[in-house]
Amino acid sequence: MRFPDPRSEGSNNPGATNVLRIAGKKAAALTLFGDMLKGFIPVLLAALVLDNPLTIALTGLSAFLGHCFPVYYQFQGGKGVATAIGFALAFDWMLGLIVVAIWLVVAKVFKLSSLAALIAFTCLPIINYILNPNLSITVIFGIMTLVLIVRHKDNIKRILQGEESKSSLKKE
Repeated sequence: MRFPDPRSEGSNNPGATNVLRIAGKKAAALTLFGDMLKGFIPVLLAALVLDNPLTIALTGLSAFLGHCFPVYYQFQGGKGVATAIGFALAFDWMLGLIVVAIWLVVAKVFKLSSLAALIAFTCLPIINYILNPNLSITVIFGIMTLVLIVRHKDNIKRILQGEESKSSLKKE
């Protein structure tokens, strides 16, 4: 789409929020959709051929970790929010929709995409356990949440210092 490599502009992150800032809504929407598919497709395929929810959840965790730590980019990938959403939606659509709803509400109120992701995914293991009291799967979602939090460590510092960039959908 002829915009700079997001890994070398803005926040240097290849995710949809940074792409929105440097290239606009269309590029950000495509990035978001593609990253969500990275989590959605493997989990959906695993669910179609496997009858073991734990293995299906491990498939989603693997897709998430592959997005965050891609071999072909020297293990420097995205923060994993969209891929995690895709995983959650494919694993349990109700769980995924609840996480998306939490993200949307927090993002709307605070105008901070990173804070929205941190709150939504901190809630994920709890909501999963309420909907599906399987400790092993809840632990997998917990591991994903911990990785996501660590990937957002710089954002957390900026939030605490009041320096985190507000999210805006105004860029065309």
